[in-house]
Amino acid sequence: MTVPASRAAWSALTGLVLLLGAAPPAAAQWGDSYDAPSRRSREYYRDDGGYGARQSSRRYAPPPQEAPRQFYWPWEDRPQQAQPVPAPTMRPTPRPRTPAYADEPRAVRRKPRPAPVIAQPKPVVPKVEPTTRIAVFGDSLAGSLGTGLTDVFEDNTEIGVVDRSRADSGLVRKDLVDWPKAAEDYLKTNPKIAYALVMVGANDRQPIRDGDQTVEPLTERWRQLYGERVEAFVKVFTDHAIPLVWVGAPPMRSESLTKDLAEINDIARRYVAKAGQTYVDIWPGFVDDRNRYAATGPDLEGQEAKLRAGDGVHFTKAGARKLAHFADVELKRMMGTSPAATAPVATAPTAPAEGETPRLDDAAAIDRQITAMLPSLPEPPGIPALPVKPAAGPVVPLGRGEIAPGGTLVSGRPRDSDPSGNVERALLRGAAPVTQPGRADDFRWPPG
Repeated sequence: MTVPASRAAWSALTGLVLLLGAAPPAAAQWGDSYDAPSRRSREYYRDDGGYGARQSSRRYAPPPQEAPRQFYWPWEDRPQQAQPVPAPTMRPTPRPRTPAYADEPRAVRRKPRPAPVIAQPKPVVPKVEPTTRIAVFGDSLAGSLGTGLTDVFEDNTEIGVVDRSRADSGLVRKDLVDWPKAAEDYLKTNPKIAYALVMVGANDRQPIRDGDQTVEPLTERWRQLYGERVEAFVKVFTDHAIPLVWVGAPPMRSESLTKDLAEINDIARRYVAKAGQTYVDIWPGFVDDRNRYAATGPDLEGQEAKLRAGDGVHFTKAGARKLAHFADVELKRMMGTSPAATAPVATAPTAPAEGETPRLDDAAAIDRQITAMLPSLPEPPGIPALPVKPAAGPVVPLGRGEIAPGGTLVSGRPRDSDPSGNVERALLRGAAPVTQPGRADDFRWPPG
């Protein structure tokens, strides 16, 4: 069967129109979709060359708005299409950082840092030449005593402490330090010394050379020689009229050394008291309740503190301050009664002559005149004498029984008569006493 030419031409023309004017399959199916921009169009949207701008444009920039494509026949005129206007790039606006408030649940509450504490410097005390000087002589323990006394009089510019101690010295070996001679030479060149302290004995538990002989420690001869050296040392300060405080040695961790130091302290105490000077015993301040060496104990404020060093001989800073307290008590007592420490006393005025009226500025004379005008008061009665308790009671032999001719003991009491017979009936026969009606031991029922 043959198809006419006109019909065949029309079919060919229709197919050509469909081939030239038809849209792509995707565009024909989805008219409102957009094609992905090419690389050149993507470069158009870049504001800068950074990676973040490129990522932002990809993420936040909206696609360009294009008009949907329409189908036109070949013989129809197509309208002029305008170029799509690119949308402005939208960048994410950074969120401002707001301070955290207390009403926000996730707010972190930070406490303000306290201001640093700045230690206030101690006021500078101007240096003043001390009017009263205290010299300390002795061994290494005397050095701790001088340190403690320096802390005691730190704020008192009128008192100065001079440390003349020698660590390895003592009274036994004169080849190291001859203390009587050394003290004499120092006092001659320093006449301003008002008080002296001595603490020695920790190095003296050793033999003494007596001529060509060697005397063993703590023998009878050794005690005599050591006492003579203590007496010679004290005599130096007595001759210079300087009050002396001799501080005894403390207990040590070694029991044998502690026992020997106790005997050395007894020798020093005896000769110091004989010379009329002051001896201070610090032993009770550095022992426990059983009178044994204690490395720790209460300090001056009553707090538990370490008082002795690790070697069991010397003192810590707190121990040196406590050591100085014992000597400080005696020094203040001396300063209160010594003319050098008190204010200058005016000379007493001479008594007025007989018949002469005393001057008004003579206070002592006025007081004496007023006292003479007052009537005499009666003498107070004496204190009544208390009975003196005998030192011992009567002597009673315990080996044998002293009895009287009648057979009773001398110290026994006479037996009382028993007219009712209750004592004999209850104690000898074991019979119960007769009950009385209504008494607590009346158990009859019914009650009579």
